[in-house]
Amino acid sequence: MTEQRHRTFEDLVAEGAGVPTEGWDFSWFEGRATEARPSWGYARSAGARLARAAAALDVETGGGEVFDFALGAAAPDRPRLLAATESWPPNVTRAGALLGPRGVVVVAATQDAPLPFADGTFDLVLSRHPVRADWTEIARVLRPGGTYFAQHVGPASAFELVEYFLGPQPEAVRGGRHPDRERAEAEAAGLEVVDLRAERLRMEFHDIAAVVHFLRKVVWMVPGFTVEAHESRLRALHRQIETDGPFVAHSSRHLFEARKPGGRP
Repeated sequence: MTEQRHRTFEDLVAEGAGVPTEGWDFSWFEGRATEARPSWGYARSAGARLARAAAALDVETGGGEVFDFALGAAAPDRPRLLAATESWPPNVTRAGALLGPRGVVVVAATQDAPLPFADGTFDLVLSRHPVRADWTEIARVLRPGGTYFAQHVGPASAFELVEYFLGPQPEAVRGGRHPDRERAEAEAAGLEVVDLRAERLRMEFHDIAAVVHFLRKVVWMVPGFTVEAHESRLRALHRQIETDGPFVAHSSRHLFEARKPGGRP
């Protein structure tokens, strides 16, 4: 980290602005930013469920990296039918290249459209960090007795960073994605919530390049973020990190497992 601190603001910002943002591979952040992981180990837990499933769907798969890891953990007992959806064209291409060799059909599907599958197609639906869980569609494509297993982003996630750039946010925004609200929505769609756990986890940003890349990659944190529009705050944060050490925020995550009634558990 000493080497990073001696680099200029301009050099670091240019580096963070030049890193590709496709997919959900966060390996670039190694040594420059950290985030504690939830205790439940989502990808491995998803792999255990895949090993028992006959037909599985991963919703909002990103670049397919997490689904690929879960399929590896499930090997050799993978489902016979495997599908994934993604809305962002660069990620559709990336996920197809990664997941296609595993026998996964990757389908381009916009977030607000119905899932492009028949009723009762899957006995397992997965999702890691969906923008919004469409509970009605999830319930529709699940077979009776089928399971939705996902890790969601919770309320006020990384809001120390969000509010550094945007200022204090109203409680309605801070409280969005609340697990209690999502439980009620899942139950209203006819699903039985089997497990719901939440954790807040420490994040550290060790240089301004990591902040820039994070906000370019997770675009909903600071909508419309650009280096040019936020240069003064970025410069101030760069000085703060060099003087005081890493910028600390806290992510919010919850594990969600719900079952469609009927059939065999």
